[in-house]
Amino acid sequence: MAAMFSAPMMSRAGAALVLMLAAAGVSAATLTVVVEGAQGRQGAVRAAMFRDAAGWLKPDTAVRADIAVLDSVSGNSVTFVYPDLPTGRYALSVFHDVNNDGKLGTNPAGIPVEPYGFSRDAKGRFGAPSFDDAAIDVQADQRVTIHLH
Repeated sequence: MAAMFSAPMMSRAGAALVLMLAAAGVSAATLTVVVEGAQGRQGAVRAAMFRDAAGWLKPDTAVRADIAVLDSVSGNSVTFVYPDLPTGRYALSVFHDVNNDGKLGTNPAGIPVEPYGFSRDAKGRFGAPSFDDAAIDVQADQRVTIHLH
């Protein structure tokens, strides 16, 4: 009996089926992050989003990095919106870059002198919190608030 489909046709059909199943299993959500506690109208609030502990707080591994210039917003809060975010665990680090130099200002002992915060308002002991302490589980549209300290 002759084959009903040729090998190339089967591989294309199989690949299409795999892509359809993968697309059906992937869902996305919108994460809205409200950062409260910006002090004054100078500088910008900078946010970085990380996907795992291995890349936590390493700027070159952030899956998203955003800036909100404070002279263009009103009040002492800034909102970042991340639409179509694949579901999963994320952690955010934010800071008020008062002098707008692109980095978190610290004193000679390495202690931050500019307001900063993390998702879940996580706090570390003698340093930044762990990824797990700051991680949020994004499975559907969600709104979180981070307070600057």
